[in-house]
Amino acid sequence: MKPNLLILLALLGAPLAFAEDKHDHSKETKEEHAAHDHDHDDHDEDEHDHGKKGPNGGMIVDSVTPAIEVSVDKGRKARIVFLDKESKAVDLEKQVVTGTSGERSNPVKLTFTAGKDKDANVLISDKALPEGAHVPMILVIKATPDAKAVTARFELHLH
Repeated sequence: MKPNLLILLALLGAPLAFAEDKHDHSKETKEEHAAHDHDHDDHDEDEHDHGKKGPNGGMIVDSVTPAIEVSVDKGRKARIVFLDKESKAVDLEKQVVTGTSGERSNPVKLTFTAGKDKDANVLISDKALPEGAHVPMILVIKATPDAKAVTARFELHLH
């Protein structure tokens, strides 16, 4: 073969040599899924179970400190509980949370206030979350009114 042809073949084949092994997880059994090596750079460890579950069955968001649990009540209002390192609810003090849920084209602005009685340590949204089983959320969290705001972005899975 001519050298130019060899170079051309090498260049055309190079992307295939470095292609990442992708496969369809939807047809795997649980055993196959557990045995599969999940070291892909773009593969989130909690992608299939939609995040860790908190003490109230909600999703734990640990990208903020302290971690929070976000759950949804029957009226589709978001409920936030602050958690300690053992995932137990901590007393509300002066935490401030605001947020946005839903699609960018039709966002729902949320304000959270402390509940009463048995929900005294729960921040509850003033409005219901938009319809759908997967609701994008952005929460702005302050440990105190004067503290620096921390933003948490995630998708809440309601199924």
